[in-house]
Amino acid sequence: MSNAHRLIKGTLILTAAGFLSRFLGFFYRIYLSRQFTEESIGIYQLLTPLTALVFAITAAGLQTAISKYVAASVQKSREKSLEILTAGVLFNLTLSILFSVFIYHASEDIATLFLKESRTAPLIRLFALSIPFAGLHSCINGFFYGLQKTGLPALSQLLEQGLRILTLVILCESILRASMTPLIQVAAVGLITSEAGAALFSLFYLYRYIIKNQIPLHFPAVKKLLAIIRELFSMAWPLTASRVVITLMLALEASYMPEMMSRSGLSRAEALGSYGILSGMALPLILFPNAITNSISVLLLPMVSEAEEQGKNNTIVAATRRSIKYCCFWGFLCCFGFYFLGPAVATLLFHNAQAGEYVRSLSFICPFLYLSVTTGSILHGLGRTKITFLAQVISLGVSLGFVFLLIPTLGMNAYFSGLLTSQILLCVFYLLALRKYMYYT
Repeated sequence: MSNAHRLIKGTLILTAAGFLSRFLGFFYRIYLSRQFTEESIGIYQLLTPLTALVFAITAAGLQTAISKYVAASVQKSREKSLEILTAGVLFNLTLSILFSVFIYHASEDIATLFLKESRTAPLIRLFALSIPFAGLHSCINGFFYGLQKTGLPALSQLLEQGLRILTLVILCESILRASMTPLIQVAAVGLITSEAGAALFSLFYLYRYIIKNQIPLHFPAVKKLLAIIRELFSMAWPLTASRVVITLMLALEASYMPEMMSRSGLSRAEALGSYGILSGMALPLILFPNAITNSISVLLLPMVSEAEEQGKNNTIVAATRRSIKYCCFWGFLCCFGFYFLGPAVATLLFHNAQAGEYVRSLSFICPFLYLSVTTGSILHGLGRTKITFLAQVISLGVSLGFVFLLIPTLGMNAYFSGLLTSQILLCVFYLLALRKYMYYT
């Protein structure tokens, strides 16, 4: 199968799963908005920076490294690709368990000092229990992304979302039947069940793949295992470092957003409510069509890595040009759609007029947001991680400047302006870095 056909097939599978998962996600958020107050949802959304930071440290860079090295080795030996996965899983589980224990015991301090909201402490403890499962799941996903087989990532994504919703509904309905009021902690319980279910399913899928392809099962020698871990770490640590810095900047933004909004004249409850509407309703709606570009970006990385390994520059050029063309078309289409139809759709889904206003204001970022996802993935496939890191830090620095300097006087409009400015800058940096890959030789 040609690279183009594999990309199209994989993109269709991941996109279908992504759209279905996001439809389920909207049901999840609608159910949340009906069962909990805007303030409670805002408190739950404050957990997002922590989950992103932990994933960045324990899994994100390693998943990308596994994907890249598996893509380069699978043509030579399936046993070698399985050894890469084994080394990655062992390294990840060690790191994940250490972080899980630390976060569980330091939950009160993290809630007060990092998230600036003591009421998040019980949510943090529940999240800590899900960390090892999430790490295992992401490593196995990276292995199959490297093989350019999207069946497992697509199915596990749906399973994860389905289990999260099922857990929430069962717990809430059981509590309501007992004539009690459910607390927002029940949403965090879904993190454990969904990640554990996805991890177990991934292990079963991996076992079937090994049996089907008759790959000999053996544990690599310790010396060989350490050599593979060093190789994975050599690529993973720059990605991890950049993701950590970027996630910390995003966490800083999220942690101080309610405070900066309070300084603009809102009460603490109103600020948390507005933040909950922004992060729990408006942004998920804007990111919904990003399922297509996310699917393309996931598959572009191993494809570009393989093409670079084989010296096929024209394959990289073709991928770059197609990505820019289709992402621009899709981004501008979504921009117009959200601007004219977004308020009505958001109000219909969430019964919240403010969410509709936020969607219209966010619509302008669509072309730049979608384009930056795929061009960034191409740069990662080429190993240009330092460029993407620098571009993202500058972009987020601009966004943070708007949050700290302008939100207290201009309110949420300053946040929307900062987000648009930062996304435009990010796209410009990425396109400049890829300029030599836009022409055939």
